[in-house]
Amino acid sequence: MTGARVVVAGIGNDYRRDDGIGPAVARAVEKLRLPGVLATVCDGEPTGLLDAWAGADLAVVVDAVLCEPATPGRIWLTTVDALRGVTTAASSHALGIPDAIPLGAVLGRLPREIVVVAVEAQTLELGAGLSEPVAAAVPEAIRVTLREVERVLANSR
Repeated sequence: MTGARVVVAGIGNDYRRDDGIGPAVARAVEKLRLPGVLATVCDGEPTGLLDAWAGADLAVVVDAVLCEPATPGRIWLTTVDALRGVTTAASSHALGIPDAIPLGAVLGRLPREIVVVAVEAQTLELGAGLSEPVAAAVPEAIRVTLREVERVLANSR
């Protein structure tokens, strides 16, 4: 168990351009040092997610998604179930949340609730730095993430 009531997991890789949105949001939340909140950066590997969110009330997963057609920088607040079977959007990772959930269920290592803050990517090519539209979306992605964090923390007061 993490000891945190809420876990913010920024999924991604800073050296694959817009794939760095998840880590950027997680680092911003971490700087706030909110009581009861653990912010972490994960590469999307399932066991890393399980370690981060085990026992939490809420996991907010922030990740880049590829959409066709794309509106880079558009933010979606959704659930893992809502993303299943959607052909127009896909995580930027071969493994990740969809793989972690069945494994976590078997091992009893799931949070009570999972929400996904998905940000549409413009590019996932090798290189550092977010594209202009995704960089412009960072403040709103942080706000959306913090709104979900506060929703759970406020209910526990």
